[in-house]
Amino acid sequence: MASPFQRDKVRLVFDAMDGDGDGALRETDFEALARRWAAVRVAGDEERLLAVMRGWWSTLARHSRTADAVAIDDVLTVVDLLKAMPEAVTATADTMFEAVDENRDGLISPAEYRRMIEAWRGGPAEVGDTFALLDSDGDGAISREEFAAHWYEFWAGDDPAAPGSRVFGRVPG
Repeated sequence: MASPFQRDKVRLVFDAMDGDGDGALRETDFEALARRWAAVRVAGDEERLLAVMRGWWSTLARHSRTADAVAIDDVLTVVDLLKAMPEAVTATADTMFEAVDENRDGLISPAEYRRMIEAWRGGPAEVGDTFALLDSDGDGAISREEFAAHWYEFWAGDDPAAPGSRVFGRVPG
């Protein structure tokens, strides 16, 4: 069962994805997020981002109690399964890394990270402090390995002090 902190982390992402604020995620919410993200990136990226978001939708929809919507408790059910499925978390981390790494240089720059967060939040965001935490080795970029470790911590971890707990920004609580 998810801890209160894990619930808060999931709520942060859930609320950002729930474009119409109706308390349920639908495929259209995932598509809208992909389009918001594509709008702030290089031309031609929309189909790639749509594929990533549709993959997330498919995974969550399989665990939903209803046919066309995913509730926060459905997402938490999936999160509860993740500790026993590290390879699934790693696979989504890899897919997400590829989506964030716009120029495909194998690194996430501060600007690439900021655009991802702004797309998820639907507006401007200050991410300098969070980026510095996620850049574990301080080289000015987030490597695939750093991202995977932080991604796992966000989705399967329960440590509010872990840098990965802030992949999507500061968790209210």
